[in-house]
Amino acid sequence: MKISGAKIVVETLIEQGCDTVFGYPGGQVINLFDELYIARDRINHILTAHEQGAAHAADGYARATGKVGVVIATSGPGATNLVTGIATAFLDSVPMVAITGNVPCSLIGRDSFQEVDIVGVTMPITKHNFIVKDINELADTLRMAFKIAKSGRPGPVLVDIPKDVQVAQCEFTANAQPVIPYPLAFAPEDKLMQAAKLINSCERPYIYFGGGVISGKASEEIMALADKIDAPIGCSLMGLSAVPVKNPHFLGMQGMHGHYASSVAQDEADLVIALGARFSDRATGNKNRYAQNFRIIHIDIDGAELHKNIPADLAIKGDIRDAVDRLTALCEKKEHPEWSARIKKLRKEEAKRTESALRSAYEKNCENCAAQCDKSALPADHRLSPYDIVDIIAANAGDVTVVTDVGQHQMWTAQRYPFTKPRTFLTSGGLGTMGFGMGAAIGAAAATGRTSVLFTGDGSFGMNLNELATAVSQNTPLVVVIMNNGVLGMVRQWQTLFFDKHYSNTTLDRKTDFVKLAEAFGAKGARVFTKEELEKAAKEAFSCGGTYVIDCAVDCDEFVLPMLPPGGSIDDIITEIK
Repeated sequence: MKISGAKIVVETLIEQGCDTVFGYPGGQVINLFDELYIARDRINHILTAHEQGAAHAADGYARATGKVGVVIATSGPGATNLVTGIATAFLDSVPMVAITGNVPCSLIGRDSFQEVDIVGVTMPITKHNFIVKDINELADTLRMAFKIAKSGRPGPVLVDIPKDVQVAQCEFTANAQPVIPYPLAFAPEDKLMQAAKLINSCERPYIYFGGGVISGKASEEIMALADKIDAPIGCSLMGLSAVPVKNPHFLGMQGMHGHYASSVAQDEADLVIALGARFSDRATGNKNRYAQNFRIIHIDIDGAELHKNIPADLAIKGDIRDAVDRLTALCEKKEHPEWSARIKKLRKEEAKRTESALRSAYEKNCENCAAQCDKSALPADHRLSPYDIVDIIAANAGDVTVVTDVGQHQMWTAQRYPFTKPRTFLTSGGLGTMGFGMGAAIGAAAATGRTSVLFTGDGSFGMNLNELATAVSQNTPLVVVIMNNGVLGMVRQWQTLFFDKHYSNTTLDRKTDFVKLAEAFGAKGARVFTKEELEKAAKEAFSCGGTYVIDCAVDCDEFVLPMLPPGGSIDDIITEIK
């Protein structure tokens, strides 16, 4: 039976198990949206306020489920508005298929209305991309896009479809099953035996993992390895949620703003077993200093990551879950009492340092503060600290997906939130995209049916707050927690520490009333200054069933600590501002 290219797109999406797509219509995808309308009982389309929000929503859908997220946009500005979202997914290895319309083939290259070479634009930020100029290749190209997106190290794939290809017709036969990924690469046995030999002979092992453990579904295997070899566990920002915070071996995130015990323990280890991590600059600091004290075993599904940032003593390409499972079987059961005692001491030292660092900013001498923020507007009993906010929200949240934007609030959440299971923490770790959170939270809620909690800052929230319209129109169970300090906090922190307090363009000086804004969009909201007020607002937010914005007053001089200075190392760690 002959059907149009637009219908082929929709039927192929359904064939691939896609139940929800995100996007925004336009002239060069109007045929495709017509077919989505006809098939609306079989596939759901969520209309966002902006294409960037749609891309982040597809990203959030994918991160929360492990399935391929799908976003659709028209040509020209519609397509280019996807770029930040595609790049965000690319840097964090998120499976996504972006479908864009384009002008008819006969008009390509003629500067036609709303024409752009989106294939050329996105080539550096996709695993692969396609422009389909022959309708007979359309279905198989879309199937290939799904296959590539979810194979090996996941990532985004773009498919650009000119208008005339959407209108043309050809024969179509649906596949009975979705495409399966390419076969996994498995770690060579001899390499795993070498790894086991290194582990068996070491005295201070440390397991360090990244987001590859989540995409590779290797959480249980990581914990089993740690139990067998008696090793502490640390992770990158992208690895958070893979191992429960209460796991006795887990020390938390390490790196620039990681936990003190986790970062110091890694530095003092004699062997680091790195799993599904890429050794980014935020994780390592000064690369020349980073691995002076330990040897490295690095296992990753993507061979391009091996030796890329940090040379490994033993590099192994292979599926993480399989490799760790087989490696654990090869390792001897070990106990390291001296190392365990040292880890226990580091935990106690971290607790003391954290207690010291938790002194609220209102107790500190804040030079030039009056010129930077209006503290006179804060009540005298203002006592909210960022950790108070995270603790109270976590205590009231239950089974939720936690999402963040990018900045200080992101790090406070990463340090403090008590994650218990994988895929419950979504954040932009690679690209560091302010404005990621609203779209991602909507996508995650649509995918899971669970409430999303978005921790954001007033700066990040301002990037894509228009997606409140989407959240409300979709009746999304979403609690937005704004850590509102009136400044671009992370940049201001750097300006304070390294730029002689030259607060250039980091004081927002905005008069926005976020509660009234939420109400204007159709959501509920509350402005809170104390723990008691936050407790009351949190209970109301999690019981309302819709979208609720909590605007939390935070001091502009609250810092994210510990901190490794840019280009610094563990030797330069800052744990207290004096």
